Amino acid sequence: MKRLSGKIALITGANQGIGKGIARAFAAEGASLAICARNSVKLEATAAELRSIGVDVLLQTLDVTDEAAVQEWVNAAHARFGRIDLLVNNAGAFDGGPIDQVTYAAWNNVIGACLTGTFLCSRAVFPMMKAQGGGRIINIGSISAQRPREGSAPYTAAKFGVWGLTQATALDGRPFGITCSCLHPGNVLVERRVATNRESDNEPMMSVESIAEVAVTMAALPPHVNMLEAIVLPAEQVYLGRG
Repeated sequence: MKRLSGKIALITGANQGIGKGIARAFAAEGASLAICARNSVKLEATAAELRSIGVDVLLQTLDVTDEAAVQEWVNAAHARFGRIDLLVNNAGAFDGGPIDQVTYAAWNNVIGACLTGTFLCSRAVFPMMKAQGGGRIINIGSISAQRPREGSAPYTAAKFGVWGLTQATALDGRPFGITCSCLHPGNVLVERRVATNRESDNEPMMSVESIAEVAVTMAALPPHVNMLEAIVLPAEQVYLGRG
């Protein structure tokens, strides 16, 4: 039997990169999906790809910082499928530079997409998971939550926040059978890195499929087991001892 057969999974930022990779991996393991992202064209393409292999997909274009839109999406998924077993908070944004050059707009964009969106989506599914007797939330963090790089104040702060929110969510969910965990990726070869071809992107990389496989492992654990935190990175990436 496939590891996620019969499961209903919600995935944010599923139109590309890690989110799309996780959607593909969950679909291959038998899950039905509700996906969202800001870019409607890419989201439609992802949904069409998944549907072509027989996956039941509900999609909605939205910004995860929009409280009403998030609730509408979660409500629609629950109405369509009758339950919500898994939520993957993957949507995010990156911006940075020396802290004295970071604009307020850039700060708010990153904090909003990475942290506020994670809060809003988690809050929205919580009552449904409580009512059905449990569920699992997986937050996509970053190794930047533990080993910051220079010029990354918004992203580092956001991902530190995601890790803290993960622990708080796990505590709040514990009496109700709701687990929450954080998956911290290192360098992943996503479309953005291919397109920009920055010098820093010549570091060791891993495939989207590698990180998606770990997400499947976390999602498929028995309900009474939680992998609270997982750090996954290329073996040669400078992480321990990096500055």
